[in-house]
Amino acid sequence: MKTAVYRLEHFNAAHRLHNPDWSDQKNEEVFGKCNNAYYHGHNYNLEVCLIGDIDPDTGYVFDLKVLSDLIKEKILDRFDHKNLNLDTEEFKELNPTAENIAVVIYNLLRAEIQSEIELKIKLYETERNYVEYPV
Repeated sequence: MKTAVYRLEHFNAAHRLHNPDWSDQKNEEVFGKCNNAYYHGHNYNLEVCLIGDIDPDTGYVFDLKVLSDLIKEKILDRFDHKNLNLDTEEFKELNPTAENIAVVIYNLLRAEIQSEIELKIKLYETERNYVEYPV
């Protein structure tokens, strides 16, 4: 009986989309306002989905309290109220697009969750813009 369980979280972070290999003009053309040299912020909404079989002993796919604690430790404590470009190791060399942030979150959580449980990340950068990983 495959079942999906979800945990919703929220964090705030600033970033700048910028490719150091490009000219200022090309960065401006490609990233527009998101290339602001003084950064800009988002109120990110994070949806973590785990899909697996219900454990007959616990009735859980995954203990959601444990998932909540993992997200706090691995994601929120690391990214909330941070400048992703300046304050985090993950984005020192990686452009902090919503796509890249979602993949980083996935990898951080994947290392902590049993391989037989499928993990999906949905990250809302705005109410209208979000990414999913993997698809």
